[in-house]
Amino acid sequence: MLKTGKFLLRLAGILVLGVALLVGWSAWQVYDYATRATSDYHADAALVLGAAAWGDKPSPVYRERIQHSIYLYQNQFVKKIIFTGGTPKQGYPTEAEVGKMFAIKHGVPPKDIIVENASRNTLYNIRNAKQLMQQHAIKQVILVSDPDHMARAMSIAQHFNVPAYASPTPTSRYVGSNQRSEFFWREVFYLSLFRVYQMGSKMGISFHFNA
Repeated sequence: MLKTGKFLLRLAGILVLGVALLVGWSAWQVYDYATRATSDYHADAALVLGAAAWGDKPSPVYRERIQHSIYLYQNQFVKKIIFTGGTPKQGYPTEAEVGKMFAIKHGVPPKDIIVENASRNTLYNIRNAKQLMQQHAIKQVILVSDPDHMARAMSIAQHFNVPAYASPTPTSRYVGSNQRSEFFWREVFYLSLFRVYQMGSKMGISFHFNA
């Protein structure tokens, strides 16, 4: 009985240490990607990860992402823009359609815009976009999202073998210490959860990951 108790204590200690290391690693990755200077990468397309749309208008967070993709297009870092994201409610425009409308109003030709209208989270944004990349002979993309979101986005892109560069928005609408801290730790949690999902997949253990 005593040996069993010691074994369980050791096992619990190993699990706690493992979780601490995983969270610490994830926190470092989120911070590292968020603070990297945007480099002058060139790719076939900008892949804009979806965010909330308010009717036919992008939310402030989504607008930052759209505007950054327009900058990349107009300065010839990319030749096309892929907007991703479905609709939270039937009858409303999808996030991708809202992004497309905004980009067209700001001078991007419709022929250079591709939309993915079905996804509702980052994982499916990227997974579905990969299929569109194959259809349009797009070999490499520049991922566009908020700075603290970039580590998870790049990890998912690598998981699906999507060749991508990271290009976080120069500014973020997640302002204020409380709001920024909440978003940071949320991303640390989801990145850690995604790492567990990856490890489980390699071991043949599957569970639903929806983020």
